[in-house]
Amino acid sequence: MVDVTRSESLLYLTDEQLRQGIEAMYFAYRGFTADPDRILASMAYGRAHHRAIHFIKRAPGTTVTNLLDILGVTKQSLNRVLRTLIEDGLVESRVGTTDRRERNLHLTEAGEALENRLSDSQRARMRSAFRDAGPEAVAGFRRVLESMMDGELHRQYLSLREAPK
Repeated sequence: MVDVTRSESLLYLTDEQLRQGIEAMYFAYRGFTADPDRILASMAYGRAHHRAIHFIKRAPGTTVTNLLDILGVTKQSLNRVLRTLIEDGLVESRVGTTDRRERNLHLTEAGEALENRLSDSQRARMRSAFRDAGPEAVAGFRRVLESMMDGELHRQYLSLREAPK
């Protein structure tokens, strides 16, 4: 249920204030991805590799089909990324236990180590920002991000939040 009074009080935002919010998000994202980008570039990888590694770690044994849904990329694009990660010994593709046509994806020990390197700086950045902003701002930030998600993306996000860690 939407609090009408609260919603109406937020309608004062001008186009200039919205533009500033958009720009803040853009520059925050650049900062958030800067450290992982440097690591990835040294390996001739890109952000697609990072996203694949992140979500494989988040859901070990996930299928290629599930990863396609989460990442919202083409099968050809994901296959290119997975092929390099498998060839470089970072990801294993195992035959499905219930359906032998499925391929379940797992990080190798080297893949786990890379994921930790990529995510450590991001966790530190988020931890510091959240600590500086305080709990109310953190909750508000999460609400803003969730409100920006389209229906299906929001359902995927919620299903990941509810998945065992």
